[in-house]
Amino acid sequence: MKARLLEHTVKRAMKTFPAVLITGPRQSGKTTLLMRRFSETHRFVSLENPDVRARAMDDPVGFLKENPPPVILDEIQYVPEFLHYVKTEIDLDRRPGRWLLSGSQNFALMQGVSQSLSGRVAVLSLLPFSLGESLDLGNRFETIDRLLNQLFTETPKTPKNGMRYADLPLDDYLLRGFYPEIRSNPEVDRQLWCASYIQTYLERDVRQIVNVGDLNTFERFLRICAGRTGSILNMSEIARDVGISVPTVKKWISILEASYQIFLLPPHFRNFGKRIIKSPKLYFLDTAIATYLMGLHEGEPTIKGPMIGPLFETLIVSEWVKAFLHRGEKPELFYWRSKGGLEVDLVIDRNRRLYPIETKASATLLPAHAQGLTQWRALAGDSAAPSCLIIANIDSPTFLKGCHAVSWRYPLS
Repeated sequence: MKARLLEHTVKRAMKTFPAVLITGPRQSGKTTLLMRRFSETHRFVSLENPDVRARAMDDPVGFLKENPPPVILDEIQYVPEFLHYVKTEIDLDRRPGRWLLSGSQNFALMQGVSQSLSGRVAVLSLLPFSLGESLDLGNRFETIDRLLNQLFTETPKTPKNGMRYADLPLDDYLLRGFYPEIRSNPEVDRQLWCASYIQTYLERDVRQIVNVGDLNTFERFLRICAGRTGSILNMSEIARDVGISVPTVKKWISILEASYQIFLLPPHFRNFGKRIIKSPKLYFLDTAIATYLMGLHEGEPTIKGPMIGPLFETLIVSEWVKAFLHRGEKPELFYWRSKGGLEVDLVIDRNRRLYPIETKASATLLPAHAQGLTQWRALAGDSAAPSCLIIANIDSPTFLKGCHAVSWRYPLS
């Protein structure tokens, strides 16, 4: 098992919270993390087993007596009403770290958490591997502030593990993504895995969240959204292309968010003398799912095709989302775009400092790549930190016109 950054966050939360809930998409490694890291101290109970689930629903009091804390309750989303009984037990004994829960996030689960366990539970999110986790680099940056300091104000250092950046092909990471099974085992057939994942997602997660009558229409909606990854969300266009209403698009977008398939990057609203675009940008959280839905299955058409820019940007944004969530923090991530076309792909708003990041899926580093960042920093004034340019094909960190230029292969964990 590869080390997960969230393990340190779980252990930190267990020092003060009676319960810790790990949510995230299906197959992101929640069960593996809990079983292999905490099963020596906690009894493990999977509620995915129909017999176990029936016992918990029919006789919750008896079930708790048979499975007292410290306990891991896996796949708790199947019986969200059981959280009321967990609340009662916690109120009788509030010692920290006794309840470890996991489940794919859905509306019923989070409603149960907010109603029953408010103030008693730390809610954490586990996404697929980050780049650093996939390479087994361990916890290189304990905090977001240390990461930002390294990346923006120092000279970024190559990890000292003998890794060569050139050994990490971009097309492989775009096509196979970061879900643990497909990333860890090169023998896994990528197309079969993605097809099975999407079918399972449609049949189980989507129908568990909301009653979607026509799954074929929802799958068409999913594919159209994938083709818009890295773009400003336009619900009217999606509604027109899918053949559904705008309110339905809004509801279905919330389903993709709740099940960790997409991330909506909001615009930064601080106005630097320019009018800004105020709709969020849509990003898939794993490029394997996005490229599969687009019908991209080979490296060359992926790297040389028209979607390489948005896909590369999607890869970088998802890495930063993981950097925050796996440290137990809400992503402080935004984009900035003026009506005149000036854009910064990613702005990190942290401690009243704005850290701008631009992504370039280019083979050559050019001075012009830093021009937008230079203009933005002039508008932002004193609040702007040094800038960072993340580019596809450079090996060593470089300083270019007032910003650090680093490879996409520079891991954030």
